[in-house]
Amino acid sequence: MAEKLQFSLVSPEAELFSGLVDQVDVPGTEGDFGVFANHAPFMAAIRTGAITVFNDGAKIRYMIQGGFADVMPEGLTILAESCILMSDVKAEMIAEEITKAEAALETAEGDASLPAAQHLDGLKQLAESL
Repeated sequence: MAEKLQFSLVSPEAELFSGLVDQVDVPGTEGDFGVFANHAPFMAAIRTGAITVFNDGAKIRYMIQGGFADVMPEGLTILAESCILMSDVKAEMIAEEITKAEAALETAEGDASLPAAQHLDGLKQLAESL
């Protein structure tokens, strides 16, 4: 049997997931990345998108909006600003968030424009995957 990764997903409201998994795919601000057991350590900022948790042939997806990933050889901890199961995401909710993000991008200046653009792009990708 392949070695498992200890994965914890925490939002300000609650711990959403904690357990052993095969792999976790994460939308990082510098690009998407996958984490397996015994991964080299690093920290990464997370952009809006979907986290996919793979375990024993099944997968669970979460919508995340911001946060940080702490990757260590023994596990992965994600501290999310906002996170919910994709099965709980409604198209109307994403459409409303896209409208807000478009308005925020129009007024963003300088260094604030990149995170605003990444947030909008992530929301659009989520809308397409529903």
